[in-house]
Amino acid sequence: LRILKPPNWTFHGHPRLLASDVYSQYESVRQGEQEIPKYFNFASDVLDKWSEIEKAGKRPPNPAFWWINGMGEEVKWSFEELGLLSRKVANVLTKVCGLQKGDRIIVVLPRVPEWWLVNVACMRAGIVLIPGISQLSAKDILYRLQASKAACIITDDTRAPAVDSVASECQFLKTKLIVSKGNREGWLNLSDLYKNQSADHSCVKTKIQDSMIIFFTSGTTGSPKMTEHSQGSLGFRPLLSERYWLDLTPSNMIWSTADTGWVLASLTCVFDPWVFGACVFVHKLPQIESAAILNTLCRFPIDTLVGAPTLFRMLVQNDLSNYKFMNLKHCMSGGEPLNPEVMQQWKSKTGLNICEVYGQTETGIICSVFKGMKIKPGSMGKAAPLYDVQIVDKNANILPAGQQGEIAVRSKPIRPLGLFSEYIDNPKKTAESERGDFYVTGDRGTMDEDGYFQFIGRDDDIIISSGYRIGPFEVESALIEHPAVAETAVVSSPDPLRGEVVKAFVVLSPTFSSSDLERLACDLQEHVKKTTAPYKYPRKVEFVQELPKTVTGKIKRNELRNKEWGR
Repeated sequence: LRILKPPNWTFHGHPRLLASDVYSQYESVRQGEQEIPKYFNFASDVLDKWSEIEKAGKRPPNPAFWWINGMGEEVKWSFEELGLLSRKVANVLTKVCGLQKGDRIIVVLPRVPEWWLVNVACMRAGIVLIPGISQLSAKDILYRLQASKAACIITDDTRAPAVDSVASECQFLKTKLIVSKGNREGWLNLSDLYKNQSADHSCVKTKIQDSMIIFFTSGTTGSPKMTEHSQGSLGFRPLLSERYWLDLTPSNMIWSTADTGWVLASLTCVFDPWVFGACVFVHKLPQIESAAILNTLCRFPIDTLVGAPTLFRMLVQNDLSNYKFMNLKHCMSGGEPLNPEVMQQWKSKTGLNICEVYGQTETGIICSVFKGMKIKPGSMGKAAPLYDVQIVDKNANILPAGQQGEIAVRSKPIRPLGLFSEYIDNPKKTAESERGDFYVTGDRGTMDEDGYFQFIGRDDDIIISSGYRIGPFEVESALIEHPAVAETAVVSSPDPLRGEVVKAFVVLSPTFSSSDLERLACDLQEHVKKTTAPYKYPRKVEFVQELPKTVTGKIKRNELRNKEWGR
């Protein structure tokens, strides 16, 4: 493993290092004077180091973690308290549940403190974490349990019935842990168990390439793929990189509204902020509501806000003159492109810029508008340190500035540390993600002469709605189960709030007749909500006589999508 810095890259932020902080201790590695360590564990090598700095009085009296639920409950932890509680949870996983290093655990929880404790506990025990969004259906959970061979699952009262309905079909599942104020038959109560555990736990020794987290990510065909990240790609990467997109210090407080099942939650709520000793602020936010967001920004000293474009589109619809933010200075948006007009409205109403970031589950953040960098509306900034990002053609040739092609990351001869390891149990898809010397993202874009990238659109059929990646195959599979549906195709459709939404073109079964197509459309939407995760349901439904197809019978989704987008 070696350090790769893209050519002609200049840092635009304002590094403010403490001589004793964790990040500064790796300066010699960043400069190439020392090799990347063979062994690394984020819990012991970062979090526990911050705990020592904290106890020595060399870190500002800022919590490491600050959680509220909007109804009066509040949790604050220092790095020392985070360490103590996570060791207790690690003992639950290893001693009570019998999990060992390398075992896999699925965690489907909303934004509750236990999600963070389990994250750190898994690092300490060498257990591979598999986060899932809190809207997963029973069918989604079944697939993930079977595909991952997870030995344990952790969820709450809301998802527990779905788990129980499929658990008998999961031969590798040994233990079910629930985060609840009550008890449930067949489940161990994590909330009660960890409080009574010893805080004496020795962190396992992990290699930098050891598996750490697996994310399920949607594809255009087939079921979601298991995207594996290592201790290095998630944990060591922010230590190796420059202070690029976040540029935090121990005095800062960051609030990210990302769903706990997204890679963005791991990046903005765990690894990148805690590398710099910053405070991670969390609001439980059962629903993303403008009033709750704005009032929270007014009541708490949050200086950095990260959200999907949907969040900012929603917020600018309010009269922001009624709100005075306590400390907000830096705003970032990612997950999908942000409309330039929304950026302008936010700037005019708050005086703040929105810096766009771009990345994928497989890559983390690979492009960003850094602090102090000139903002070009519609651009997602420049390549992040560690990555050589280029626009390439179908033969992996680098295209000149201004020419449209596929966004790609150079992966040969040096593979950037932040890239995923592989799609587990899917060598074919892993190989297909590489083209020549590049990892190809599947996104089309351009790069101007100044090195700024602009997103054009997906090169495949993935739908990105409010930051959620939705594969058409999953929605089509749910729709086709309805007796009224003979055939269906799902594509993205423009939406002023969400950027794009799911639209289904439906061919009715010849044996089915209905005089009320509006009601049938509602029935189909409800059917999808019950069959798969609710966020995947088609917000638009159009009934057609037939679907456009190729001579080999494949549905031409691109034709339907172009029609929707007026292309």
